[in-house]
Amino acid sequence: MTDARWRLSLHLTAIVAVCGCWLGCGSVSSDPSSDAPVTAVASTRNPLVASYSVSSQKGGRARVEFGTDISYGRQTAWYSLPPGGRDVAILVAGMRASTTYHMRAELVSGARHWFDQDRVFVTGPLPSTTFPSLIVTRPGTSALAATENPGVELINLTEPGVHMMQAVVADRDGHPIWYYDVGADQENLPIPIKLMPSGHFIVNIQGGRSGTTRLREIDLAGRTIRQMDAPGLQQKLQDAGHPVKGLFFHHDVLPLSNGHLIVLGNVAQDFDDLPEYPGTTPVIGDVLVDLDQDWNPVWFWSAFDHLDVKRHLMGLPDWTHSNAVVYTPKDSNLLISMRNQSWILKIDYRDGSGSGDVLWRLGEGGDFTLTGGDPKQWFYAQHFPSLIGSDGSALTMAIFDNGNLRILDDSGAECGSPGPACYSRATIFHIEESSKMATVVWQDTPGHFSFWGGSINQLANRNVEFDMSAPFPEDVGSRVLEVTQSKMPQTVWQMDIQGGHAYRAYRIPSLYPDVSWK
Repeated sequence: MTDARWRLSLHLTAIVAVCGCWLGCGSVSSDPSSDAPVTAVASTRNPLVASYSVSSQKGGRARVEFGTDISYGRQTAWYSLPPGGRDVAILVAGMRASTTYHMRAELVSGARHWFDQDRVFVTGPLPSTTFPSLIVTRPGTSALAATENPGVELINLTEPGVHMMQAVVADRDGHPIWYYDVGADQENLPIPIKLMPSGHFIVNIQGGRSGTTRLREIDLAGRTIRQMDAPGLQQKLQDAGHPVKGLFFHHDVLPLSNGHLIVLGNVAQDFDDLPEYPGTTPVIGDVLVDLDQDWNPVWFWSAFDHLDVKRHLMGLPDWTHSNAVVYTPKDSNLLISMRNQSWILKIDYRDGSGSGDVLWRLGEGGDFTLTGGDPKQWFYAQHFPSLIGSDGSALTMAIFDNGNLRILDDSGAECGSPGPACYSRATIFHIEESSKMATVVWQDTPGHFSFWGGSINQLANRNVEFDMSAPFPEDVGSRVLEVTQSKMPQTVWQMDIQGGHAYRAYRIPSLYPDVSWK
């Protein structure tokens, strides 16, 4: 290191020793050896996110530990450092607003293991945009509360016409630790936002005023990496030999480990003189598009090519209204949840080489027999199937059963006025693909009816967490529950979201792929 750099390093080290590193200040490693890593800490456009720059002449890999004291407790992912001293900026996210944090870089280069000195970073306040009120309770005993699953909560609100922060990650005490403003002043909605294998987020932004939809990839600081609007993809599909009309991104996008995205969209086709719909009716149906790493379409599937448009349980023009796409790693196929068909379909995808044929339809009136034969045990108008596991030809899947138009008995009677009230359930189904048998192996019926939205996952500790987007008759916007997976489920953790409705809210291990936080 030159004498000038050494003097600068000593000067900055003295400043940190006296007053700590405040929001936005930089600091340089005090190691005087010629191959010492060089570090600096700075603020970003998101006041809850720091940028920790690390460089090393010999390269290696680095991560950042951080926490409210020098025991730290949380870590970022590991990032590669190229040789030659080029800076790599590690974004440090997962901190509460207006709070003092300690952080330090950890570097591994060959046999060398190096820790930076402790740095102090003070997060800024939350922006003036209204955040949802998150009220957390732990209703069970202390022993039950001890079983609470680790991680943080990804909350995806959808409040049209409301100036509110709608993409938020909170800790399990209800404090926001990350957010992304999709343009609340423009009434934009994130439907949905998901963490990608790269560590970025992918968000489908539905324009409230403009009516446009666009996919946007962002980093943890909220910087746009790239984006594409629906008309742009429609033109790419046209060029690839798949002409469609009125393409509109909606409800889900699935990042795959190979860098591809499975995009769920709506398109429209006109039909003449359908039963109960004389004349010409524009019918809206779902498409799936496989985008490669450059966001070019390489595989296409349309519901119009595989399903009967005359089956419209919830009316037209909104024929299928899918809301989730799931990858099945054992056979490289796709599941698609069609709310307005009360079906989950398995589609022959095979990592882009599949025919697109519908392999089976799960749900009332589909290809499976339900153990016990009671039609009300099927799911209806469901959301967010999540794959728990597979064994041979068997799948285990969690499904949030909204319950709209639930069939109550063999006569075909449905719930709702003037009959029995509809109700929602958290469910786990065991599905035998070879014998086409489906069995409800677990359920929780909290006594509410959430007529739209919702999500569900089995957590690492085998508890089940589910989101009721609109739990009538509770006087809350949404309610998220972590419950035991037992015959009589007990609530371990509860979050009531007031002032907003969560299309989805679910536990993620951390803000970084392959990193788990307590």
